[in-house]
Amino acid sequence: MGTFLIQSGLGSLGEELGCRYLKEKGYKILATNYCNTSGRRMGEIDIVAQKGKVIVFVEVKTRLKSDKDDVLPEAGITPEKLRKLERIAGHYLREKGFLSSAYHFDALAILYDQTEKKASIRHLEHIFF
Repeated sequence: MGTFLIQSGLGSLGEELGCRYLKEKGYKILATNYCNTSGRRMGEIDIVAQKGKVIVFVEVKTRLKSDKDDVLPEAGITPEKLRKLERIAGHYLREKGFLSSAYHFDALAILYDQTEKKASIRHLEHIFF
């Protein structure tokens, strides 16, 4: 149970850091933790942002920096996760009236160093089409 709480907190921290990072890069944050509120749950989008006229759906993956663990944060983005992202993104575009808008999917891979209280963020653009 303690591990779940740490991971849950780590995910929230990563999303907060991700929003700050995107804002610094000129993105406007439209939504965080977006999910459909009616019907069968399709999944969740960590961050929905806009850069110019383009809608960007952002998956945030955060891991603790560790000498023992060399698994990259983005390793958690599976084909099933991508399918869910695509479904929920379609729902978002319909719900918000953005069906004719250009859009793409990005990922933020965040390694967080608990000792230093610092994060390194890699922005992976256009993770799939």
